[in-house]
Amino acid sequence: MATMLRAHSEHASWRDYLELTKPRVVMLMLITSLVGMFLATRAGVPWTVLLFGNLGIGLCAGAAAAVNHVVDRRIDSIMARTHKRPVTAGRVSPAAALVFALLLAIAGMSLLLVFTNELAAWLTLASLLGYAVIYTGFLKRATPQNIVIGGLAGAAPPLLGWVAVTGHLSAEPLLLVLIIFAWTPPHFWALAIHRKAEYAKADIPMLPVTHGEHYTKVHILLYTLVMFAVTLLPYAIHMSGPLYLVCALLLGGRFLHWAWVLYRDSKPHAAINTFKYSIWYLFLLFIALLADHYLLLNI
Repeated sequence: MATMLRAHSEHASWRDYLELTKPRVVMLMLITSLVGMFLATRAGVPWTVLLFGNLGIGLCAGAAAAVNHVVDRRIDSIMARTHKRPVTAGRVSPAAALVFALLLAIAGMSLLLVFTNELAAWLTLASLLGYAVIYTGFLKRATPQNIVIGGLAGAAPPLLGWVAVTGHLSAEPLLLVLIIFAWTPPHFWALAIHRKAEYAKADIPMLPVTHGEHYTKVHILLYTLVMFAVTLLPYAIHMSGPLYLVCALLLGGRFLHWAWVLYRDSKPHAAINTFKYSIWYLFLLFIALLADHYLLLNI
């Protein structure tokens, strides 16, 4: 084992190991975790929790991503956007990637246990296992509802950030989880339509493959309507104020526009453009939550 790890490490760069962690995905997750932390308190977040809490969450998310690279290496070899990933291309061995994932998970859990609290640490571990084991190892290949059921693990970061600060669960962070949970299907199914042929070739039962594009587009539109309604709840329960409401209406209206365009097939490349907008949508929505929070504190 040690000889094999050394052999692969000779031609694997630090960039390959960074790629294993899916840094762009983790960065978006950490933004929602940060927002969860700041929304949890009217006072400042302790710098130790802010720094080491997010680092711990990020390391655990990176560990889950590395496991995903190993489990999905056959699928990745078939798909154009993933065939050059480090494990698939042979630059990092599956064993080395799993050891790397284990080290990241141990480091992340240690930071969370030392600098935040046990509840935050165990919820983070549950999220890691939910994505790496339940979604990647089972759901992804078992059902076209894979992303709906498995999306709960990816929706956890704002809850993790909130609990890292407060040490307990409450309705507000669960609402933040619900927003991301409702956002995930239209976000991912838009990409699945764009990559339908590749998912079919890899024998992955994504919704466009099993039920067709029209069926998927209808569900994208319906889930976008649900998401739009859910994003208004922070204002309805007085968790946020008018600034957030305006931003949620504008951003959600634009998302609905893209979902309608995709449904009507009225523009070229609508699926990938819907997917790209969905990333900016989530980022800007959570920034609006944060800005509104500090505006309310200053009123």
